[in-house]
Amino acid sequence: MNFKMDHIVINTADIARSLHFYTDILGLAGERVAEFDNHQVPFPSVRITQDTIVDIFPKRLWEKTSPEQVCRPNLNHFCLSTSESNWQALQEKLKENNIPIDDGPVKRWGAHGTGVSIYFRDPDENVIEVRYYESEEADRPCMLNS
Repeated sequence: MNFKMDHIVINTADIARSLHFYTDILGLAGERVAEFDNHQVPFPSVRITQDTIVDIFPKRLWEKTSPEQVCRPNLNHFCLSTSESNWQALQEKLKENNIPIDDGPVKRWGAHGTGVSIYFRDPDENVIEVRYYESEEADRPCMLNS
């Protein structure tokens, strides 16, 4: 069986702060932001790829279903891959915005083999890994049993 990642949901106490981080710092495109601002949809999203989005849940959504101490720690981290030049530019942007890198650069295993990663946190303390793959074969499908 094969799957594609559809979406990740993160919880936030401050939608504006999170949207600023994901759109202005990481450069992801906002989705349904105007509709959220006009109270037409319950949450906005940002697009990672054509197939994958991050939904940003405001406190009123996740607070209803679970206490903060139960709901929030379930996500360890998520990883975004990019080109080496974008990865370098992101490090500069993080530095300019006083966002510390918690770990890295470090080589770690991922969906396309070993890549070079950095780890940092969004405004709600969610851990984000961003990596690039050095290998020219990084875009080949991963063979899990090879």
